[in-house]
Amino acid sequence: MNILSLFRIALKAIGANKMRSFLTMLGIIIGVSSVIIMLALGTGSKATIMQEIADVDPGTFMIIPGPEYEEVGGNWLPEYNQAITQADYQSILEKNKFLKAVCPMVYSSGQYINGKNNHSCTLQGVNNEFLVINGLSITEGDMFTDAEIKGSAKVCILGKTVVDKLFAKDADPIGTVIRVNTIPVRVVGVLKSKGRTAFGQDQDDIVLMPYTTVMKRMTSQSYFDMIYAAATSKAMTQLAVDDVTEILRTNHKLRDTDIQDFRINSLEEATSMVDTVMNILTMLLSCIAGISLLVGGIGIMNIMYVSVTERTREIGLRMSVGARTVDIMSQFLIEAIMISVTGGLIGVFIGGGIAYLARFILMNYTEYHILISVEPWTVLLAFMVCTVTGIFFGWYPAKKAANLDPIEALRYE
Repeated sequence: MNILSLFRIALKAIGANKMRSFLTMLGIIIGVSSVIIMLALGTGSKATIMQEIADVDPGTFMIIPGPEYEEVGGNWLPEYNQAITQADYQSILEKNKFLKAVCPMVYSSGQYINGKNNHSCTLQGVNNEFLVINGLSITEGDMFTDAEIKGSAKVCILGKTVVDKLFAKDADPIGTVIRVNTIPVRVVGVLKSKGRTAFGQDQDDIVLMPYTTVMKRMTSQSYFDMIYAAATSKAMTQLAVDDVTEILRTNHKLRDTDIQDFRINSLEEATSMVDTVMNILTMLLSCIAGISLLVGGIGIMNIMYVSVTERTREIGLRMSVGARTVDIMSQFLIEAIMISVTGGLIGVFIGGGIAYLARFILMNYTEYHILISVEPWTVLLAFMVCTVTGIFFGWYPAKKAANLDPIEALRYE
């Protein structure tokens, strides 16, 4: 019996029990669509986060006060928070060999007031290299100058969200004096809008001031919360990290056996960690969704068993007129594969449709701009899984049908 005839017989058998066949497919449909959606969500989230990280200079690393937590356990000392000082910053500037930008950072909270309008957000004290490191630019006005940094000038740069909160729609904020808490500060620039992150954080809700101004007039501190540094190239990042580590260890008079009172985290490490976490999360979500495929496969096996029992006389009749064991087995195996692959095809369309609908809603009607997309390899994977499911769960019932004794089959009532 040729393969085309076997397909016709399988298709006729499926068509004779349309509702039962559809219900059998339902588990596969749900399973495949769930896997497609979960993979699209996982890969989309990963791509979105990687895209946001890519906006930052690839050679960036952060110098953070305090040792690694596992090195000190619960013995965290208050002085660890003050480990990075102005002297360290100056030493890095003067002695580094592999850096193109260094930016000290201090943080404070601020209530920003312009007339009757007010707004609260985090205040960041930085220098003028902050823009280079973080891929930011000024759309109106200018960045504060070196002279303004040295003189602790009362100037600031506003993000687009802060401008919208404090000023009328067509107002020009440049040159306007606003109050930060109780201190009058002149607006000298407005940052180019970056919008929200994938998870809804507003990147334009930001105010920048010279770090000297924040330290002298806002927080009265002599230490930094962090130092951002950017290597001359991505390839030089590790050399730059080692160089800065040596400079700081010398500055802090640390011996080889002493625990470092600072730590350095590179963007490459952060990228690698995000990649690992997102891959694990995607795999976990897909495995959970794959349980539906397992249930669907068991449903196929169950229905094929029922089909073999119902068609015992038919099997006996086919054998009696010359059908071989391999023909009977192929007939039921093809039927199981057709049910599985058809269900998979419907599942791909449903899963892809839901994924793109979710993307449209997230991008246009929510704060979460996740780039959900159905990759071609996920569709190929879905079809492969469906085929394997049909073969795996259809093989045993098909084998049972093929092994029936034709005489006993013809006598079956």
